[in-house]
Amino acid sequence: MKRPVFIFFIIIALLQLAVPAKLILDKENILTMGVPYKFRTAPVDPYDPFRGKYITLSFDANQFEVPNDSSWQTNDIVYVHLGKDSAGYAKIKDITKQPPADGNIDYVKARIQYAYDNMVTIDYTFNRFYMEESKAADAETTYRAMQWDTAQHVYALVNVKNGDAVIKDVMINDKSIADLVEEQK
Repeated sequence: MKRPVFIFFIIIALLQLAVPAKLILDKENILTMGVPYKFRTAPVDPYDPFRGKYITLSFDANQFEVPNDSSWQTNDIVYVHLGKDSAGYAKIKDITKQPPADGNIDYVKARIQYAYDNMVTIDYTFNRFYMEESKAADAETTYRAMQWDTAQHVYALVNVKNGDAVIKDVMINDKSIADLVEEQK
């Protein structure tokens, strides 16, 4: 009777290790094999001390004009087809309710944050950039200061693959925010 309990214990232990390992490997696969996009960021609301050690991001490419009908509702899941503008920043090319059948289209799965008439506002899943705890507060301060200065080029470098996205870095004038914070110390 003890042998089946031991085997069951081993199976459960392996599953507990396999699930987080799969999640980590999926994100690493997106970072290494995904297509990089530069999402120009937009200013965000004041700091919330309950949010933890990350930078809250908002993006310029978050609104899109859709056909004026009632099929676009707040909280709907959508697939945002991406392209790049003349400066190399991400832009929305199209929004659909189904993933694109064409495997050559870069897209991310997102949610409609707000829909009104023929305009939808997109809520991306990648709106938090987690950092080393000792640098996060300084990075948030630097990010906010640079964000309001229109002469600065602030963007998130996001890798996209098969509808999933992972933020690789937050860049200010093509320099990593972690490096910038380190230089300021």
